[in-house]
Amino acid sequence: MNTNIIRKHFFFKGRVQGVGFRYRAQNAASLYSVTGWVKNLYDGSVEMEAQGTEEDIDKVVQTLQDSRYIVINDMYVADRQPDPHETSFRIKDEY
Repeated sequence: MNTNIIRKHFFFKGRVQGVGFRYRAQNAASLYSVTGWVKNLYDGSVEMEAQGTEEDIDKVVQTLQDSRYIVINDMYVADRQPDPHETSFRIKDEY
């Protein structure tokens, strides 16, 4: 595994459901070769784990922040251990 690969766990709050957040995250992750997952939560927030270089993960988050209909009011981020077996970015079933 590339030693520059990191994994981050996110919670996003704001106008993040019903605005294409998960699909935008998946598209950006594909564009920047980031793996992981994203899902909606019951409380209206979105949870995401992203794995790649710090620069590429930052690009995914920036793409989400720059999106027209998405409004991120609060973002929680924590480091996680990379998963050497993960090969894609997927949308998990809601809740």
